[in-house]
Amino acid sequence: MNRTILKSMAAFASALCALVAGVALAAPSDAGHALTAADVEAYLAGLIPAALKTGQVPGAVVVVVKDGQILFEKGYGFADFEKRIPVDAAKTLFRPGSISKLFTWTAVMQQVEAGKIDLDADVNTYLDFKVPPRNGQPVTMRQIMKHLAGFEETAKDLITYTDATPSLGGVLKDYIPPRMFDPGTTPAYSNYATAIAGYVVERTSGQSFDDYVEKNIFAPLEMRSSSFRQPLPKSLAANMSLGYMTAEEPLKGYEIVSVAPAGSLASTGEDMGKFMIAHLQNGRYGDKQILKPETALRMHTEITHSYPYLNGIALGFYEQNINGHRVIAHGGDTVAFHSDLLLFMDDNIGLYVSTNARGKDGLGQSLRQTLFEGFADRYLPAAQAQEAKVDAATAKAHAA
Repeated sequence: MNRTILKSMAAFASALCALVAGVALAAPSDAGHALTAADVEAYLAGLIPAALKTGQVPGAVVVVVKDGQILFEKGYGFADFEKRIPVDAAKTLFRPGSISKLFTWTAVMQQVEAGKIDLDADVNTYLDFKVPPRNGQPVTMRQIMKHLAGFEETAKDLITYTDATPSLGGVLKDYIPPRMFDPGTTPAYSNYATAIAGYVVERTSGQSFDDYVEKNIFAPLEMRSSSFRQPLPKSLAANMSLGYMTAEEPLKGYEIVSVAPAGSLASTGEDMGKFMIAHLQNGRYGDKQILKPETALRMHTEITHSYPYLNGIALGFYEQNINGHRVIAHGGDTVAFHSDLLLFMDDNIGLYVSTNARGKDGLGQSLRQTLFEGFADRYLPAAQAQEAKVDAATAKAHAA
């Protein structure tokens, strides 16, 4: 579920898609194109279908939101390649993988607002088992949200194809990954740590994680086709896209994520658009407020930069700035599904993309980076040429 996009693969995919489509991706310009539904549809018509065909990816969904509204949403290709069932942005569920974490972080901050979680308290305060300290230092929720808890990442049994999800508390207690770094010192992505956060929400709220998210996030955002439950409720299962490696290679079944708060969400593109709108509007969706504005701003702007000149991480979101525009984002990967959620905060624009297959040579996985860069260059180009912030010698030292 961690991001594993290679820039070289993204560049290759971009060039290949343009070649097949017979069009060139938009190059940066001083003005860019006006962001309208018609222009987005025309732009994506020259990119997505060709990319899916070339990458042997059955289907994808793209959603663009702007100024508190869904500007554009569309499904491409097929949710079931053999039966030729098309992807519908309002109806078809995809698995956004680690983008699920943004819902977990939102739930955590709701509990912070309620006075039930202190971001800087020893997380053991809220648990019925003990996370051992490292060099005498405990783990805090703030460190967990910033992936600074220092856990070793583990992938064993992260995704299986069983009939039901295991007990969250049971999974967490069964195996506690080693602490590789002192807390707060070193970025180390951790699905396990995120699952601890979801378990803390269970214990502080007195509700199961699934029940809590449905009541406090999905319901006010009118996300009626979204669920963390595994397997999916029957009312949603019929609209779930199949997952694939390539169009000719479907997976064995529904992917069961053992640490559910870290990546078990299934959702439609339209529902993900509603979630983007809420965060772009600092917690507000219509007349509902899922977070206080000041809480949402904390999530979006409390940035930790572990290394100079590199993008940092906020309270759950990570920076993915481009063309001089401020972007906070999260990506997500299951075995089959590969997704990105990107918020251009100062422009009040959100972009969500998900594919239902890794695709030939990983082209389905890398399409999201191609789209992000092409979208930004077309609609939000740099106001002036971007100059490197460090010289070659400094860059070499940082790489080392």
